[in-house]
Formats: sequence, structure tokens, C-alpha cells
Amino acid sequence: MLTLAIFLAIAFANVVVGVYLERKVSAFIQDRLGPMEVGHWGLLQLIADLLKLIQKEDITPANADRNLFKFAPIMLFMVIFAGFAVFPLSSGLSGSATQTGVFLLLAIVSLDILAILMAGWASNNKYSLLGAMRSVAQIISYEVPLGLSILCVILITQTLDLQEISFQQGIFWDEKNYFFGIKALGWDVSEIGGILTWNIFRNPFLLIVFVIYFIASLAESNRAPFDLPEAESELIAGFHTEYSGFRWAVIMLSEYAMMLLVSILGVILFLGSWNTPLPNIWIIKLADWTSGTVGEWSGNLWGAFWLLSKSYFLIFIQMWLRWTLPRLRVDQLMHLSWKILTPFCLILLLISGIWRLLMV
Repeated sequence: MLTLAIFLAIAFANVVVGVYLERKVSAFIQDRLGPMEVGHWGLLQLIADLLKLIQKEDITPANADRNLFKFAPIMLFMVIFAGFAVFPLSSGLSGSATQTGVFLLLAIVSLDILAILMAGWASNNKYSLLGAMRSVAQIISYEVPLGLSILCVILITQTLDLQEISFQQGIFWDEKNYFFGIKALGWDVSEIGGILTWNIFRNPFLLIVFVIYFIASLAESNRAPFDLPEAESELIAGFHTEYSGFRWAVIMLSEYAMMLLVSILGVILFLGSWNTPLPNIWIIKLADWTSGTVGEWSGNLWGAFWLLSKSYFLIFIQMWLRWTLPRLRVDQLMHLSWKILTPFCLILLLISGIWRLLMV
């Protein structure tokens, strides 16, 4: 319960931090100033925007399905926020502690398709419906390589428990024959810890899997260059064209919450989860000093710090790509998913199975 309350606070704060960072990152990349006038460095600009949104009139189109139209943004946020319930925040804060956390997470988050389709159809606007149909086609397509990339990690780790996957990437793990290339050098990686125990370094092919996961997560979050459902130049605003005021703000809250969710999941599966990236080097015990004791408050603070730091680094890369790459066409988007990423994932899934057999 404590973990869920923390993630609820993080999800709301994430919008405040995310929108401000997005403006500043885009301004830096495109050689602009960004918000500068309202508050020091423009820090109060977002507060002003939120106050303006709250004061806007809540308009419901005359021919819209009123009940579905009003419920869709709430459902969208509910299903995305429910995914945070299974995340371990640190060694002592393990979320729901379910042994099938990965499966539960994928099952819950896939329901956002219903909310998006509901919002577009209930608006009784052809552009909203077209944006919703684009989004459904995109998310369903990219859930295939996303799920296959996650399955590669599950085959290697032999568990659906996100906390167990986290422990396997830290200095607390003892299965020394699990590491690739390190055992031959006589190194005890479970004592070295740090970045060497991350899945993408213990199994080099998982680095390719992580790249595929990251690309699919961009499409899952409707982020550029996969932001076709919200292509302003073609669809006005996409599935949320008819929304205004607070309901529009909830949809934006859901988008930034989804960015955080897929980033945290990527960190847990590939980038060491809440474990420190700093290794123990000879007598300099960086991993020990920046990990704390398992389950105690120092370990929980360090764990939460590393988990969120890595996650926000991935969010920064998402923003970087948005303001760097052009938007894909629909045919390019589908070609990338079905003809490139999915076949690659199937090959990597086969490699993962062979790898695990060899390690037994």
C-alpha cells in the first residue's frame, strides 16, 4: 500500500516535471529559450497552465455519448496507474509482491486501448475516431514485439516476479554461472555488482532486445516518431480533439504516466532495476556504499533513487527523439512492427531459449 501511494504521488509529480523538462529539452535541442518569464527559469509557467486548465469550461459535444465521453479519460488513467502496483520501488518495497507481476502488468496496461477507442468513438467526431483507430492499430501492432522482448528476459531469468528479476541484477545474487564471459576471467560478479550485473551486460544479445523494447515502448506511449494518433497536422489533435479543460489534462497526465511506466519496466528488466550502477572496484566498495542494507530505510532510499534516476534518463531519451526525428507514415510504422521488429524478436526469443538450456 505504501508503494502504491508513493507511485501515485510520483505519477502526479511526473507530469509537472515532465512537461517542464519537455519544454526545456525541446528548446535546448532546437536552440530556443523555452519558458522563461513566469517564475525563475520559467518554473511557474506550468503552474499557470494548470490553473488555466482547471478554470476552462468542461464542454461535452451535443451529439456525443455523454457517459462514455466523460468516463474515457478516467479509465485511461486508471488502467495506466494500476500498472504501477506491481513495481518494486526498492529492495524492501516490492509493490504487490505478486509472483506473476509481468503478466499482470501487460494484462492491465493493454486495457488502455479500450479507453482510447472509447474516447474517440464517444466524441462523435470523425477526426477523433480516426485518431482512435490509428492508436488502436498502432498499440496492438507494437504490443507484439514489446511482449516478445519481455519474454526474452523471462526465459533468461526464469521468473515473472519483477522483484526477483531485480535481485538477480544486484550484488545479492549468487548464481555465478549465470554470467557470460566473466566467469572465465575468474571474477565473482555477484560481489562486484554495479553495471556488470545488468541483464544487457550479462547477456549481450539482450542489449538488442532492449533496443527493440525501447522502440516498441515509444509506440505504446504514442510518442514521436510514433505519434500518429495525435498528429496535429492531420487530425487536429487525434482521439482527444473534443476534450477540454480538466479532462484534457487527465489525458495528458495519462500520457506522461505511460512514459514513466514503460521506462520503469525497461529499467527493471534490462538496466539493473533499483540496484546501483556503481561496481565494487578492489577495496573501493562503490556498490556496497550506494546500495544500503536490504529492507532497511537506507536501502529503500538508495533503491528508489537509482530506479527513478534510470527511468528519467530513458524519459529524457524519449523527449530527445521526439524533437529530433520526423513522424513516420502509417505504412512505415506497420512495416517496422510486422516485418522488422517482430521477426527479430522471434529470432532473439529462440536464442534466449537456447542460452538458458546451455546455462542449466
